[in-house]
Amino acid sequence: MRTTATPPRRTATLRPTPERQPATATHRTVQRGVLRGMGIGMAMTLLLLVLMIALAPRALLPLIGPTASLVAALHWALLPLLCLAAVIGVMARHRFLHAEDIDGSGLAGSGLTGAGMAGSRGMTGGSWTVRNYQAILQNTLEQVVLAIPTYLIWAVTLPREWQAALPAAAMLFVVGRVLFWRGYSGGAPSRALGFALTFYPTLVLAVVATVAALVGLR
Repeated sequence: MRTTATPPRRTATLRPTPERQPATATHRTVQRGVLRGMGIGMAMTLLLLVLMIALAPRALLPLIGPTASLVAALHWALLPLLCLAAVIGVMARHRFLHAEDIDGSGLAGSGLTGAGMAGSRGMTGGSWTVRNYQAILQNTLEQVVLAIPTYLIWAVTLPREWQAALPAAAMLFVVGRVLFWRGYSGGAPSRALGFALTFYPTLVLAVVATVAALVGLR
């Protein structure tokens, strides 16, 4: 009787789950720098917003009525939009002036350049400078998308006496973007304060507006 050999059964091998690497001294130093910058940014945000709401300077208050508050919010929303436009403009200027970046990262690895031929341009992801600009642009776009709807919700949700917080938040946005830009190449601790001054004012306004909507404050 002819017998056939049974192939050996394969046993599944379990790959060890990679363990989380412990934080090194350098990592902890970076974390402390980030926490310090974020903490300072939060303190500055709360201080200025509370001060504006408490003092309610007449020059920063809109005219009476929800429509006037909404129009004022749209005016202040121009500041974040101008920050976004500034980043786009600076990056466009850099691309125009530098051959290695002029074709854009979308052509990276395609072998195509503006002349329609294979060449050294368009074969990489761009220079170190343009990659930094792209990261700053992406972060700024995210912040603008979050900030402008929050400004509009604040304008129609909160009382007129609280509307002075909007100009403060918009001006902190500009200061934060400048600090974020200047500190970006220095690493996370250098840009933490700029990020915080951009993000925390919007976050505080969003949280307060949500609470106000729930309790019916108007």
